[in-house]
Amino acid sequence: MSANPKLAELVSLLGDPSRAAILTSLMDGRFHTASELALAAGITPQTASFHLGKMASGMLVAAEKHGRHRYYKLANEEIARALETLLSISRPAEIRSLRQSEQMKALCKARTCYDHLAGKLGVGLTRAMVEQGWIEEGDGEFVVTTAGENFFADFGLDLPALRKERRSFGRICLDWSERQHHLAGSLGQAIVTRLFDMNWIERAASGRAVIVTEQGKEGIKRFFNLEWK
Repeated sequence: MSANPKLAELVSLLGDPSRAAILTSLMDGRFHTASELALAAGITPQTASFHLGKMASGMLVAAEKHGRHRYYKLANEEIARALETLLSISRPAEIRSLRQSEQMKALCKARTCYDHLAGKLGVGLTRAMVEQGWIEEGDGEFVVTTAGENFFADFGLDLPALRKERRSFGRICLDWSERQHHLAGSLGQAIVTRLFDMNWIERAASGRAVIVTEQGKEGIKRFFNLEWK
């Protein structure tokens, strides 16, 4: 009997189109009900609950019960990281409607990748921070420079506290739509949280897409020297 991890079991969970759609929807890092995930995957709530039960048993998703409702999210950051890697090597989706085309454009422009920014916005901000000399690309991690220490402190981030978190600090993440690197880890999460708090970005009506507000366009240009249209 093999002592290796049950890879076939994991692959079977990921191989179903409805489960893949549910997992992709959960890449926004938030909790969702089975009904919400069913709508995103185009299946019934009962079918979604069946799939979620399977994925919970496979430790791909985690569930919390509040009142009569059960809420689901990705089990951990490692699952999100693996999904992002798979997305980066997957074939592009076939666009069959105007609505689907608009959704894809919004995702490619700016979205959340579990708990950090991705798409053109995530890559653009990362590139801007490199060009300003605030971060440098190292071996699998972005390293904050002395100038970056001052910038992030002025931006309202507590870097010493972020470094103490039990996770990577400035992980380099490959963006599946831009095919370039963006900033992840605790620093990436802190930046996106700060942008939400300052109302520079807001979530789109549905899905993982985010929208840069007028206030955000001004702030991003002023702080990051990045023109956003």
